[in-house]
Amino acid sequence: MLLSRFFHYMVYSNNFLIKKTHNFSSNSVTNRVSLYLHRARLIDSIRLALRSKAPQSIISLFNDPAVDSFVITHALRSAPSPDSALSLIETLNTLPNFSHTQTTLHAIAKILSKTHRSAELQTLINAINAGKFKNVARISFMDRLRWYAATADLDSAIQVWNELRLALPDGKKRPCTESYNILMSLFANKGKNSEAVQMFYQMINEGRNPNSRTYTVVIEHLVGSGKLDSAMEVFKRLPLMRIKRTLRQYSVLAKGFTDMERFDEVKKLIKDMQNDGILPGRAMQLSLKCMQEAGYVEETEEFLRELAPDNRIGNVGFLVDESDNDEEVDSEDDNGEADGDVVQLKPWLDPSALASALSDWSDTEVSTLTDANFVWTTRLVCKMLRSFKRTETAWQFFCWVACQPGGFTHDIYTVSRMIVILARHGHVELVDQLMLKMRREGIRLSFSTLRLIIDLYGISKKADAALKVFHDVELVCGAVSKLNLMLLYSSLLWTLVKCRRGLDAIDVLEEMILSGILPDIQTYCGLMQHFALEGDLRMVQRLFGMVRQSSINPNAYMFQLLIRAYCKSEKAALAFRIFEDMRNLNLIPDAATKALLVKSLWKEGKLREASAVEEQSEEINGVLPLALPGHAWTMSSADLTEVYNIYSSCFMMSGV
Repeated sequence: MLLSRFFHYMVYSNNFLIKKTHNFSSNSVTNRVSLYLHRARLIDSIRLALRSKAPQSIISLFNDPAVDSFVITHALRSAPSPDSALSLIETLNTLPNFSHTQTTLHAIAKILSKTHRSAELQTLINAINAGKFKNVARISFMDRLRWYAATADLDSAIQVWNELRLALPDGKKRPCTESYNILMSLFANKGKNSEAVQMFYQMINEGRNPNSRTYTVVIEHLVGSGKLDSAMEVFKRLPLMRIKRTLRQYSVLAKGFTDMERFDEVKKLIKDMQNDGILPGRAMQLSLKCMQEAGYVEETEEFLRELAPDNRIGNVGFLVDESDNDEEVDSEDDNGEADGDVVQLKPWLDPSALASALSDWSDTEVSTLTDANFVWTTRLVCKMLRSFKRTETAWQFFCWVACQPGGFTHDIYTVSRMIVILARHGHVELVDQLMLKMRREGIRLSFSTLRLIIDLYGISKKADAALKVFHDVELVCGAVSKLNLMLLYSSLLWTLVKCRRGLDAIDVLEEMILSGILPDIQTYCGLMQHFALEGDLRMVQRLFGMVRQSSINPNAYMFQLLIRAYCKSEKAALAFRIFEDMRNLNLIPDAATKALLVKSLWKEGKLREASAVEEQSEEINGVLPLALPGHAWTMSSADLTEVYNIYSSCFMMSGV
């Protein structure tokens, strides 16, 4: 039975989700899908007019009452060139009833930044901040930082960074992770290698955890500097650090190895991408074509077919005036092409805006969507599912799209996306049915998706469902490596403690060890943190003893957990012993843990020990912070240090 038929059946057999929301009047006051479609036609008309040689034709379009900041913003973003976008702005400024909004001004600022028009960008920012535009807020530090970075204006970006740090409230001593990422990337693009590495160090030293985009910046920097093997070393460590590997990272690495004609490495990347459940993007199209030309036909055929233009999607276009035939038609816009005397564009579509219009899933809006005859592709359906705010609406769309004329059939990517959404909100029955159907049809879920399901069951407090999924791993994913099984166990343990099933977690931990799968330090730290917060000092000690018996070296965060647990239980003498163990390994606790230990020692009359802690903590420790509070389950001292060493050594800096 085809998946599409199955989901048609599920619309009727599992309608408890639908009953919650499908009770709207068919006579909606505003049909938001109709409004979306009308706006889309206006945006297409403006896109076409911008490519014509008669810009005066645009003015008549602005008489339509549906032309608002949404239409203008997306028309600007879809302009064929920065000059045409700025020309559109000049035309708009001549209209008596037009006034800018925050979204239109931000669209202009992005255009100016991407075209390195620093002086014009600064003028615009000054005008906005001076209040020359009504109901438009001042530009935030982060927006200014992004725009200056896009213009490659390093001095202005650093100035904003310093202003941002000074403006932070007293209780917040560091800016967000993305601000570090932006400056790291800018330093790298400017060829300031040591400054980029130093920014990475500063991020960690100031207590900000690197995220997926941080490692994307690192990988891009290494690949751009010809350090492909080092970039792969960082990339391979990400799963151990519980960092999601992204399409951008895969694309950058694939291009780097393709340029070096190392196609076997690209083949491995494609396999890993499938294991991560990631659909390749257009940035990988050239790499895939090069692989195919080198003889890797079977490995690339499916992906290239997915990335090829869909002939079912029609074009919008216009005839070029005879008076314009002596000039070349601009056809450099994405999705646009010139064919003789005709300019053709793929229709404008914004999955997020369309999903927002369908948020209530009313009869009228669904009927309008049906009549619109969209061509539904895997990529579009995935984007729609990701954009829905409510699980019920996502499920309704998921079932509806499988019943539409045109032959759309759900595949591993769309089903995985829906399963993740359902798991996040605890709809166990539907997840089970989808996974059962996949098994019957021989479709294997990616390991990364399965692990994410177990993590999400921790958020939705469905411990039993997580246990069931875990025990079905081979049925769902096939054979799993020891490394991946360790990561899966770690996710299950996190879910169990998140659901306050600590004793079950210990049983699973013992089962894990008996089966020959050794926990990593993040897993032990996470469990110790849980039982420390529960006040179960005996279990914390037991777990630490298990670490001592293994080949794992305790890190600073694990020692801090013990110190805090002992202080909380009024056992400052034992906490001091742990502090001494730390110092023997050249580690020191953070300021908060040290202050707690000193206070506890003073309270118990151990003044000599308290003085010793104060004196020894003043020594400078020359290594990176080996773990960061709040991330016991994810960050490892060894991994953080290793990534830093790989990164810094590539640019002739000493490791730590």
